[in-house]
Amino acid sequence: MYIHMKLFYPFLFILFVSSCQVRQSNQHTKKSQEFSQGAVVTAHPLASQIGVDILQQNGNVVDAAVAVQFALAVVYPNAGNIGGGGFMVYRDHSGETTSLDFREKAPGKAHRDMYLDKAGEPITDLSLDGQLAAGVPGSVAGMEEAHKKFGSLAWTTLLAPAIALAEQGFALTARQAKEFNAHQERFKRLNKNGAEIIRERPWRAGDIFIQKQLANTLKRIAEKGSAGFYTGETADLIVAEMKRGNGIISHADLKNYRAVWRQPIVGSYKNYSIISMPPPSSGGIALLALLQSVEKYPLQEWGFQSDSTVRAMVEAERRVYADRATHLGDPDFYNVPVAYLTNKAFNQERMKQVSLKKATPSDQVKAAKFPGYESEETTHFCIVDNKGNAVSLTTTLNGSYGAGVWVDGAGFLLNNEMDDFSVKPGTPNLYGLLGGKANAIQPEKRMLSAMSPTIVEENGKLKMVIGTPGGSTIITSVFQGILNVLEFDMDAQASVSAPRFHHQWKPDRIDVEEGAIATDIRQRLEKDGYTQYKRGNIGRMENIIVLPNGKLQVGADPRGDDFAAGY
Repeated sequence: MYIHMKLFYPFLFILFVSSCQVRQSNQHTKKSQEFSQGAVVTAHPLASQIGVDILQQNGNVVDAAVAVQFALAVVYPNAGNIGGGGFMVYRDHSGETTSLDFREKAPGKAHRDMYLDKAGEPITDLSLDGQLAAGVPGSVAGMEEAHKKFGSLAWTTLLAPAIALAEQGFALTARQAKEFNAHQERFKRLNKNGAEIIRERPWRAGDIFIQKQLANTLKRIAEKGSAGFYTGETADLIVAEMKRGNGIISHADLKNYRAVWRQPIVGSYKNYSIISMPPPSSGGIALLALLQSVEKYPLQEWGFQSDSTVRAMVEAERRVYADRATHLGDPDFYNVPVAYLTNKAFNQERMKQVSLKKATPSDQVKAAKFPGYESEETTHFCIVDNKGNAVSLTTTLNGSYGAGVWVDGAGFLLNNEMDDFSVKPGTPNLYGLLGGKANAIQPEKRMLSAMSPTIVEENGKLKMVIGTPGGSTIITSVFQGILNVLEFDMDAQASVSAPRFHHQWKPDRIDVEEGAIATDIRQRLEKDGYTQYKRGNIGRMENIIVLPNGKLQVGADPRGDDFAAGY
């Protein structure tokens, strides 16, 4: 069993991330780094290095993805996880594609009104904090399923780096120390038995974070596969944690969980093919609808974040998010009108009603009606191997640090994904998104997501692997990231670094990141009815572009500790 030797030495963290074997992408310049054999872009330097280590051991792109997923569960606990879930889009070197749904599910005892008071009004904290907020985790089952279908290296080899990091510890970045400290009161309130992240003195950059309980949990998974998580000691610890609070996940819920292979959403934008995630993610459908909606506008001629470009994109977002709120949900429970929502003629005809001279109030925009149909903390990584196989994978606990509960004795965080259901029709969730019957709570149902792991082809060849965290802003961020490359000729690093904006139908406003949309254009937009809201960072995007010469150009978002590596 191979373990990169540097993983045994937490104090060598600085040397580790600047190893001469792997070149770091300069996150703060417009120039992207390029690699000839393989590339990995993740939210943490150690996870990126581990992915490259696996590729250099002749592991394939899925081997690297599995190792990265478990590594992120150790080094990036605010979103990396074994207690959450996610989606993976896969394309092999021949152009064959598939997608893996390892989204969390509602427990068997879940019901439509479980977060409502006696008056039928939502009790917000119940779906956000504590054991009742957690859905049945899917990450471990998802990684095992991906490995069984496509993996080449031994399962134990892929978990070994994460185990070493949890057992030996790793040095915190300044950003992580600040985040750990900011959540201490919440962690103390929700973890009466304590947790390894809780301590009296503040965390500081360079402190070594050791997670012995998580290391033992990972060892059980390494030895027994998903059975080491969904049954036996780990399952007992999860159920015991449920009983300490008001949680409802049972042994049967854990034992019965399965990841599901699904056909990706595939459509075209000009001469490019867009491959993204199908329901229960809304990402693929909404992303394709957005691209179709603006395809006939001369965006390249208008320019990046010009007045007309912003108006066209916002009006498309307004309509697509209205449809999302009504028509999207778990396809195993609801007949999602995929063919209608991704019909290019429908989306372009709808945009003919748009005036670029004045905003359309969101109250005047309703979800489309079709015959026979009823009406931000995540992490993403991109990997391409030396054969041209590609993975775009987004995984999440939902809110930052999920439900805030560490499973006592098992050392991992529970998700708060139940908030992604429509707790009550017309009531916004954590990210302000509205939902209806299609996304109502039902036992064993998967909650709707905005995660949008995406792969782009040009003339049948791999062009780009892209994705981001960001809750409701995920779809619009990926939308902008793709246009940045295809229309505005940005390289990989520039495409993820560029400032972003977002509109999601309701609330009726444009969220504008610092530096996005020039001041004079903002003033014109405001005059024409576009309310704007200044906010902090939107997402943390990762991007790999395949250049005409075959080299891999990488972009890691400077909004975080994100790191692009390769060889």
